[in-house]
Amino acid sequence: MHKACPTLETSRLRLRCHSLEDFAASAAMWANPTVTQYIGGKPSTKSQAWGRLMNYVGHWSLLGFGYWLIEEKETGNFVGELGFADFKRGVEASIEGVPEAGWVLCPSAHGKGYATEALQAAHAWGDAHLPSLRTVCLIDPENAASLRVAEKYGYREIQRTTYLDSPTIIFERLKPGLLVNPE
Repeated sequence: MHKACPTLETSRLRLRCHSLEDFAASAAMWANPTVTQYIGGKPSTKSQAWGRLMNYVGHWSLLGFGYWLIEEKETGNFVGELGFADFKRGVEASIEGVPEAGWVLCPSAHGKGYATEALQAAHAWGDAHLPSLRTVCLIDPENAASLRVAEKYGYREIQRTTYLDSPTIIFERLKPGLLVNPE
């Protein structure tokens, strides 16, 4: 049995475990077409949002890593979700067993640098606690904002493929200090 997710803090944000009380805010975010434009292409139903919340909690319980809820420290407002998962995706390049980073923010939080700030905190935790020497992320090639965030945090493209009949790019980030092709 793994322990619950730790609370992480940045200068402006708190990353904490999800609770039942967070469901309404999470479901509202996932029902927003702006949020899902590059993540599945259509708003999530209440049932899909519920499954996602259960998935987040289950990751921590079973794997010892998962997603955090992101809130502003100053206001306590819900601004998004971010973390690592093993979604068992059937993509060409096998990413089975490799923690997949992901992030999603409410439209009101876009353009404030929150994704980069939260990703930095999550990766600091991940570099110390994840068993894998690398993480991956999948991003729609049209999602310019997420492409910039991934690049800022050291993700490099390793393959272009499709997932659920949509084009996607698989990115990889190695833990700091790893040598690539040492000679």
